[in-house]
Amino acid sequence: MNPRYPQVAQRAAHCCEYCRAPEAVFNFPFEVEHILPPRRGGLDDPSNWSLSCRSCNLHKSSHTEGLDPETQTPARLFHPRQDRWDDHFRFETATGLVLGLTNIGRATIDRLRMNSPAQLAARRQWLRLQLFPRT
Repeated sequence: MNPRYPQVAQRAAHCCEYCRAPEAVFNFPFEVEHILPPRRGGLDDPSNWSLSCRSCNLHKSSHTEGLDPETQTPARLFHPRQDRWDDHFRFETATGLVLGLTNIGRATIDRLRMNSPAQLAARRQWLRLQLFPRT
């Protein structure tokens, strides 16, 4: 296990800092990832670490920006240490969708595929189990 995991997981309340997936329903710990990859100048310290579910981490990879599907312009991705989730995203209980409120939110949803069919199905199950949304 990543030695940074206990510190990062506690700070994130054991939820993905991008899609807010609850770690409790997975059979393995979430991943500690660099928000800004070291090869792109990111530091290897707590200010640049986030807790990420496997899906978000795989789709984010080393990307730092995405395309806002509404404006078709590049936008930086959501930064869990600098941005407030509620400023960029809204969760829609009726559909299970995570909606982007800003270009950053929309680009992040698109790049990380936060509303893929698999993510939506899982999110709806978490709702039924009352494990989502994170309070």
